[in-house]
Parts: sequence; structure tokens; C-alpha cells
Amino acid sequence: MTTDTAVRPGSAPEPAAAEPLPLQAAGRDLQARLAARAAREGAPAPRVAVIGAGDVLRREDPHVAEQRAAATVHLTADAVLIGPWGGTPDTAACGCCLAVRWQRLRTRTERDALETGLSHSAAGSWPVLPDYTADAVWALYRLTATGSASPAPDPASAGGGVAPAGGHVPGAGPAPARTGGGSPPAGRPLPVAASVGDDSVPVRVGGFAAAGRALPAAGSPVPGVAPAGGGSVPVRVGGFAAAGRALPAAGSPVPGVAPAGGDSVPVRVGGLAPTGRPPRAAGKPAPVGNGSGTGRGSGLAPADDALPRVTRLDLETGLVSTVPLLAEPLCPHAPHGRAAAEREAFPVSREKPAADRYRLRAPGGYDLPAAALANPVCGVLGAGTWSDVTSPTTAPVAGSVFMRGYAGLTDVTWSGQSHSFAASRDLAFLEGLERYAGTHRRERGGIVTDSYDNLGDAALDPRDCGMYAPQTYRDDPMIAPFDPARPIPWVRGWSLRDDRPVLVPARLVYYSAGTAADHFVFECSNGCATGSCLEEAVLFGLLELIERDAFLLAWYGSARLTEIDLGACSSPVLRAMTDRAALCGYDVHAFDNRIDLSVPVVTGLAVRRDGGPGTLAFAAGAAFDPETAVEAAVSEILTYLPHLPRQVTERPAELDAMADDFGLVRRLPDHAALFGLPRMARYVDSYLEPKDVGSPAQVYAEWEDRRPRGLDLREDILWCTRELARAGCDVIVVDQTAPEQRAMGLRTVCTIAPGLLPIDFGWARQRALTMPRLRTAQRRAGMRPDDLRESEVRRVPHPFP
Repeated sequence: MTTDTAVRPGSAPEPAAAEPLPLQAAGRDLQARLAARAAREGAPAPRVAVIGAGDVLRREDPHVAEQRAAATVHLTADAVLIGPWGGTPDTAACGCCLAVRWQRLRTRTERDALETGLSHSAAGSWPVLPDYTADAVWALYRLTATGSASPAPDPASAGGGVAPAGGHVPGAGPAPARTGGGSPPAGRPLPVAASVGDDSVPVRVGGFAAAGRALPAAGSPVPGVAPAGGGSVPVRVGGFAAAGRALPAAGSPVPGVAPAGGDSVPVRVGGLAPTGRPPRAAGKPAPVGNGSGTGRGSGLAPADDALPRVTRLDLETGLVSTVPLLAEPLCPHAPHGRAAAEREAFPVSREKPAADRYRLRAPGGYDLPAAALANPVCGVLGAGTWSDVTSPTTAPVAGSVFMRGYAGLTDVTWSGQSHSFAASRDLAFLEGLERYAGTHRRERGGIVTDSYDNLGDAALDPRDCGMYAPQTYRDDPMIAPFDPARPIPWVRGWSLRDDRPVLVPARLVYYSAGTAADHFVFECSNGCATGSCLEEAVLFGLLELIERDAFLLAWYGSARLTEIDLGACSSPVLRAMTDRAALCGYDVHAFDNRIDLSVPVVTGLAVRRDGGPGTLAFAAGAAFDPETAVEAAVSEILTYLPHLPRQVTERPAELDAMADDFGLVRRLPDHAALFGLPRMARYVDSYLEPKDVGSPAQVYAEWEDRRPRGLDLREDILWCTRELARAGCDVIVVDQTAPEQRAMGLRTVCTIAPGLLPIDFGWARQRALTMPRLRTAQRRAGMRPDDLRESEVRRVPHPFP
């Protein structure tokens, strides 16, 4: 048995190039020109690294990696990135962190070329770096490193130099630490001032172009600062308008800067809030940000405010922007990189706000670094978010990022669907972080490599979670049967039923990772959930497992379900949702989807009234409160209705071919889109002709008498564990929490209940069809006297979205 670490950025060394590429040559030229400027001013020169000439996700040559980690200027094909700068010791990041985050945001073509290409071919000399670009880079570097873009009288006060041994802070030097944006020290010229004879430069300060105008001579008035009695000027400093307000007279106090001992003021300067903090004493520099308006209010969110920054100079437009950066947890240069911790006490008692409240914190109650999570330079989850303001049913917010797995790059989308864009945005970030934690392991250590034959009872047999049909392994080149004698990676989990540790195949936990040794199944996010603590995350992970299992049991088992009378539900939110669906031309139905487990599971079905494209839409929800489960299922349906007709009309021939040959259903989107075809309605008779109809009070009367109603979240988890154990299933929990999430007060888990039907996508990859539970569950529930016969299995791809 061997113990490994998690895969850090890169698993094989990057081969050295025979001769420098144009980008590398430009990087060396920029290094020399910045060094010359530094020498003239008696200041240390910044280190320059190149990003985009090679795969930084591979393990680099140690010398190259050390140089990259210490670099504070990074040249790409279309921009120069200055930083990381600022931040606090707890949030420090280095040039390697920036390079990794940057590369993950590239397009599919760029990433495939960098990460799978065998060699590079030069396509001309690019980028072109004229003198004014080098001047702008030097000015920005000096501004971010020392708070001054002008020559420093004391070279020792300038930034730059080599990072201390073992450090994670690039360009570390004696420059003062800052948590916000940089600003010129007292008595030094502003960065837009120049000495006599300086030419204008095509650079943007605060996002507005100074190009085409001569800069003011030394000693002359600076734009945006007026003498006593001066009027307002239409100039933006740091991205915030001074126009329309009288500027302060020379020598008078500056807004946001108070004398020593002065009161705090609820004013944001440069997008960084001094509110709630003692203001700076007179003569101390005030923070200057990029004025991007990122985060809540007019500045950054508090969690972003504490992070190091990266300033980007666009080589085409001269636009300058600044974004926060979260350190890469697997960066080999991070001394604070966190190894996988020993198992903490779990589950522990967690008091709920009320007996029927299962979230200890609302989605909007987390201090999320929104700007660091989504920005086009180094966003953890993607380049940004988008909102669909035309949606008639919900207020959706979404983002996406490419993540590489065994089968190549996958476009991982994360979204929030609520009744306001602010709430949807919070939900979107939480889902994105859950995906981030579940696709790949983000901590060092904790991986065991061995065979199941050697591990025996200490490990979960993956065959208990279901395998594909033999013909799938025969025909699908991407997968191979599980071999118990073959060493594979395992991660540590905990059995709640047996109260003991258990090793779990990493393939079942980190669903976008994997190696050639363990490609016996393609897993998904089923059973993964996020909460404010492990207990909260586990409960919602188990509810998701129960929901998907029940849906598949009913679908493949052709179960006749009881319809829930939505008109008898008391929730005004539910009534509003069904009204929105009606405006889109759909009737919404809900069904009690419990089979042999007593937790309320509701399947929702929307039927297009005129029978046109986008005919049917399914979803499901599970919760201890029945009406909450109904709301969850109906809310999920609403997210698909506005787009389903278009998804069908865009690919009618392809979907018609799938209806004729289910083997053509290969991807997740195919399942829901297929049932947008009017001809597929004939397969859902068991839903359109329910066995009975009842109000929620009638349908769930027995459940309401016996449901758990305690105030301890731990007891709810143990109740679910006992319920699943009665069905013959263990309950295993693996902590997936990424280091970034811990700092935000979040925990993410993967819950596994071996024996429950797993959700799969692609008709050939349906483990549910091979599992004993599909045949036995309805008999166990008393819904039929015998096991399901093969001829009774509905061999039609499930419509779960």
C-alpha cells in the first residue's frame, strides 16, 4: 500500500523549449527594460514571468517554478499582470497561484493546446511592447509595490527583490503591508503626474484614458485637484466621479481621511470601505481601488478586501483593472498549504433555529469573496457571471469554467435559480464552490493507493454502488471493468451506520478526476452537498441520494404514484410558481414519489398544454417537510421551461434519432431534451394517469405523525442513517471541503449509500438497470406482492434533468 498526495498543478514536468517562443522573448525583453528603469532610479527590479507559453498545470522545473513564484510582473499574449500585491499574511498568494488560476480560465482551444499539445509553432512576433507600455508597466509596478509611481528618494523603501526562502509572497521587500489598494505616500506626486517633458501615454488610470493628452508638468495642478474655490471637474479618480461636486481646497481635509482620533465615516474611497474601521490619521495614505464596483455596494465585499490583488494592463486598449486573487491550495510554494486533516469529531450536536429549519445559515449569510470567485483574470470559478433578465419564471444567475477530467475538458456550469437576482447569485456561488470541491481533490495528502483485494473490509467495494452492463464495458473504450487486484486511489471516509473509518474509491468522490487505473465508472455530483457545517451538508447530501433513488425506482419500475393536489397546498410561493408556469403554457403536476423510504420525495412534471416542442419537463425534490419538497420540485421545473422548447427546435433531427434509437442518448442534456419531443409523451402514462389524487395533508398524514421534530441536526442525520440501514444500505461520508471554502465558513461532503440507485447519464451507462434494488423495492414497500419482472422494467432513458 502506498500513500500519495493529491495531484498538484501538473503531474509531469513541462519539456523545455528548444528556443524561446515570441512570448518568452518578449518576456525577457520586458525584464531587461524594467531592470534598466529600476537601475536609473536605484530601485530593485521586478521579476518577470511569462504565462501562456507552456503548461503551468504541469510540474515545472524547480528553478523555473521558483522564479515564477517570486515574479511580480507576468506577461501574457494580450496583457501584463502586476502582482500579487497587498493582502494579509493569512491570504498570501504567489506568482504560481496566479499562473494556475489564469490558465484554468483560458478557452477550450487554448487549454488543449497548452495542456495536450506536443509543441508550439510561432505565429509572428507578439506581443509588441513599445516604450510607453514598458513605462506604464513600471509605473503600475511601483504604484502597487510602494504606493508611488514616481522615483523613490529612498531605494530601500521600494518593493521588488526576491521572496524570502519558503515564502509565498512574491516580490517581498520592506514595503508596508496593505490590505486594500495602494495609494501614494504623503508628499509624493500622484501617479498621473509627470516631470517636465514627459510625453503622454496611452494608459488608463482608474479605467479612463489619459492617452492623447499631455501629462501635467511637475509642480503644476493635477487634474482632479483644484485650488481653493475651484469648481468641480468631470474627471474620475480611481473610477469614481468627482464631477458634480466641489473639490476640496488645497490643504483642506480629504473625504475619507480623518485626523488622528477622528470618527469613522461611512464613505467608500476607491471602492474600499473604511466604514467600521478607524480612519487613517492625517498624512497617512488613503486606499485607492480600481473602482470596479465589484461586490456589494460600491466597493469590494469584505472577504475580497483582505485578499491580495492583481492589476491587469491590457496591451491593446491600455485599460487598467484590478482584481483580488485567492491562493491556489495545491501551490507547491505555499508554506501554509493545508494537508488533509485528521478526521474531526462527527457528527456532533448542532442546534437548529427551529424544528423545521434545517439550514443553520441562509445562503446570503456567508461572506463570499465574489470578485475573487468570478473575474476574467484569476477567478476561482470562472471569468464572471451572467443573469438572464428575460426569464419569465425565475431570476437565474450562472457561471461556468472548464475542468479537466479523465475524458478531457468539461464545461462545468454552476447556477442559482431563485426569485431575485441577488439570492440567485448567492446560490450560484455556493453551487460553484460545491462543484469546485467535488470535481478534484484540493488538499494535499490523504490518498491511499492499493488494490481492493489487499484492503479488504477496510474499504468500500465499488461494485456495491453499481456497475454498468457487461456490453457497456465491451463497447465503450472510455471505461473498463473494475479489477479488485488492481491498485487504485482511495480517500478516507466514515461509515455512519458502523461508526468506523472506511476507504472509498476516489473515483466515486471526485467525479472529474480519475486515472487510467480506476475508470470503471463515470460518477457525478449525486450526493454532494454544501452547508455551514458537516452535519448540515451531510443531511442535504442524504436527501439528494434519497430523491434520485426514488425517482429512478418509479421511472424504471413503472410505479403508479399518487398525485398531490397543488391547489390544496398552503404556500403562496408555490401558487406563484404554478402561475408563472401557466403563463408559459404549462400545467404543473406533483407526485408522491416515496417507494420504501418514508422521507417525502416529490416528482414534478410540467406538461405543455398545446403539445408542442418542449412537451414534458421533470424534476424532483426531497425534504422532511412535504410542502418544501413540493416547492423544490416545482422550482426546479421552472428553471427549464423558458428554454426547453428552443432546445428541442434547435436539434429536431438529432432528438428524433434518439427517440428511434435510445443508444444515441449519451450526454446529460440529452435526457431532458428527449422528452421535449411530443412523441415521447406515450412513455409517461403512469404519471399522466395517477392511481389517486390527494391533498398534502392526506398524502402525508402518517409521515406527519412520525417524522423527526427535534432541534438537533445530528439526530436528523442519525434518523436518516437508520432509515437507510433498514433498506440494507450503509451511509458513508467523505469530507470534500476545499481550503478556500473553510475560510468562508463552508463545508462540502460526498455522501454515499451503497445499494441505492445512482443517477447516471447516457443510455448505455445506467447502473440502476443492473441493481437488485430496482427489482425488490416495490415489494418491500408493499406496492406489489412480488419482485419486478424484467418485462416490467421501463427500458426508456430516464427524463431527469
